[in-house]
Amino acid sequence: MERKILHADLNNFYASVECLLHPEYRNVPLAVTGDPEKRHGIVLSKNEAAKVLGVKTGEVIWKARQKCGELLCIAPHFDEYMHFSRQMREIYRRYSPRVEPFGLDEAWVDMTESGLALQEAADLFRALAKEELGLTISVGASFNKVFAKLGSDMKKPDGTTVITRENYREKVWPLPVEELLYVGPATKQKLNRVGIMTIGALANADPRALRSMLGKWGDTLGAYARGEDAAPVARTDEVSLVKSVGNSATTPRDLCTEEDVKCLVYLLSESVASRLREQGLEAAVVSISVRDDRLYTYTRQSKLKTPTCLSGVIAQTAMELFLKSYLWNRPVRSLGVACSQLSSAGAERQLSCFDQEERTQEARKNLENTIDGLRRRFGNRVVVRAMMVKSDVAQGDPKRDHVIYPAGFQEKPEFW
Repeated sequence: MERKILHADLNNFYASVECLLHPEYRNVPLAVTGDPEKRHGIVLSKNEAAKVLGVKTGEVIWKARQKCGELLCIAPHFDEYMHFSRQMREIYRRYSPRVEPFGLDEAWVDMTESGLALQEAADLFRALAKEELGLTISVGASFNKVFAKLGSDMKKPDGTTVITRENYREKVWPLPVEELLYVGPATKQKLNRVGIMTIGALANADPRALRSMLGKWGDTLGAYARGEDAAPVARTDEVSLVKSVGNSATTPRDLCTEEDVKCLVYLLSESVASRLREQGLEAAVVSISVRDDRLYTYTRQSKLKTPTCLSGVIAQTAMELFLKSYLWNRPVRSLGVACSQLSSAGAERQLSCFDQEERTQEARKNLENTIDGLRRRFGNRVVVRAMMVKSDVAQGDPKRDHVIYPAGFQEKPEFW
């Protein structure tokens, strides 16, 4: 039986929720932003009135206001966004047990057993989102997850795009190669250098050349471009609502030394690790995002040998990624550390009586749990690493002041 996969994307999610809760904002150019006084002045989401005037997600506030002098900038309200995200997923679950979140605003839904045609299923969810929540979604419908994700980006806001085995060459292959899921900036550059500009060119490229250039990831991307993605949509009880846990920080001054970066990386990693433990999760992938003083941003990822919730492991991996990739041509303006491929920390795992490393990891986890307890009682600064005591870039509390970004705002990751 041909699979029926939908990918639904809540349009302008944060801004749409704000306009729903405050009707007076609906016809006003509005952006949900970070804190400009802490140099977090970035547009996280904007409404249609702002979009028409050229405001873009991810740009700094001063640039957005050059395009729209009357832009209303408001702080995010994440509890409200989480509430509406859960409500939308409850709608999906009425029709399928397989609902896989992709950030707060997006999800895949497997409708194979529903008896509905792709267009019919997509339009049903669009109608229910409007009637029950007052929000709009764009839906991609296809026979695999990758093409469904592509489809949801094609008609915004409030549209449906159906990609079938009969039409995907016409609809998908002419698109720029970077539109394909997991083709990030660095991968795009590598592909473009050898003349692969479109998804169709990637689909028809020599597999040996792709493997030589990208390793095993080349085989995977080639298969995605040819419509050969067979990954299942995870069941609701197999995934958490949030696909990743991360923190980022823009410091009061630009970072110019490795020691500055190390202090901030450890501060962020402790916040991320604490959140993982609070939710009973461990992560298999660590990623960093780095932005220089000209606002050029890139991301890197690394897969761990075993899942972890330890700040030391996360920080060490993040620093290794940074040292491999950053050449110090420019000072660093902001940093982010995130963990993904999350699983339950209670999952069964065979520990060896003779493996000292595994025993050490368990001891470290007990130590960090103890520190969590102290910080809950006496505040996050009651226990700090020695390197952070006098550092002016590691004095904040990213756990309290964190920013949650919609999935679509994140740069596509690169694997190392």
